[in-house]
Amino acid sequence: MKHRFIWQNLTMAATVALLGAGLVSATPAAMAQAANPAPPASSAKPAMGSAPQAAAPSAAQRGDARVEAHIKRLHDQLKITPAQTDQWNAVAQIMRDNEKKLADLVQTRAKSAPAMSAVDNLRTYEEIADAHEDGLKRLVPAFDALYAAMSDTQKKNADQIFRQRIRARAAAQSKQTTPAKPPNG
Repeated sequence: MKHRFIWQNLTMAATVALLGAGLVSATPAAMAQAANPAPPASSAKPAMGSAPQAAAPSAAQRGDARVEAHIKRLHDQLKITPAQTDQWNAVAQIMRDNEKKLADLVQTRAKSAPAMSAVDNLRTYEEIADAHEDGLKRLVPAFDALYAAMSDTQKKNADQIFRQRIRARAAAQSKQTTPAKPPNG
């Protein structure tokens, strides 16, 4: 059963560590960005009188920004109080660490892909899945400590947030697995 779940969720599991319904959202688009970073900007010099172009953010920077935005959004949604700051900071740091570890593995895998055999491909995926599992093993106790420090109202709110994430992810997966209707006539 574990391997079936991992296989079905390859693109989502490879980008970020998830907690239950997911503290950090991963999408196939995010996986594609991590696997196919934007090509480097042209080395051509800008025309005279034109403003220099800013360099496009790297896949790692986009991943960091995505995680930071999610951490802030979740902090706001959970209504973290000043008294819960230490527990929250522990959760947030683990989320950052998990994202970095997974992003590094995905990037290494993407760079190696052209020369990988099928077995190498599966082994690198196994490394990503293992890192995902290890990340959850660190994240769950930290989130449990935060949850224990929450008021009953915050706990109900957190439960609702995570239930919504489960429903949203299930709905997205059902759209992906629903066969297209054949064209008429």
